[in-house]
Amino acid sequence: MKWTVVCPYLRLEPERGVAALVDGVQVALFRVFDGGLHAIGNLDPISGAAVLSRGIVGSRGETPVVASPMHKQAYDLTTGECLDEPGIRVPVYPVRVNAGLVEVAVGGTT
Repeated sequence: MKWTVVCPYLRLEPERGVAALVDGVQVALFRVFDGGLHAIGNLDPISGAAVLSRGIVGSRGETPVVASPMHKQAYDLTTGECLDEPGIRVPVYPVRVNAGLVEVAVGGTT
């Protein structure tokens, strides 16, 4: 698995997303309220627009989600599954903090 540095951890604001191009793949990166990190594909499969990084971050119960800014479908940040449209999902990428830097690996999608 190849890890790519995206940004310093402290540059990510809680409950906000950022877009990053990692090895040619558009990734939406999120730092949630508890400090955890999630990386998913930035492309909204319903609208076809690369906008998930600009979505509203929150939760449904214990599940961290992002709501698409286009049509408001919620995507589980841990599995990529769309909670409003069964059978639709976005890719999920491994993400970690290494020496204060956020790293993402796009070769190991789930």
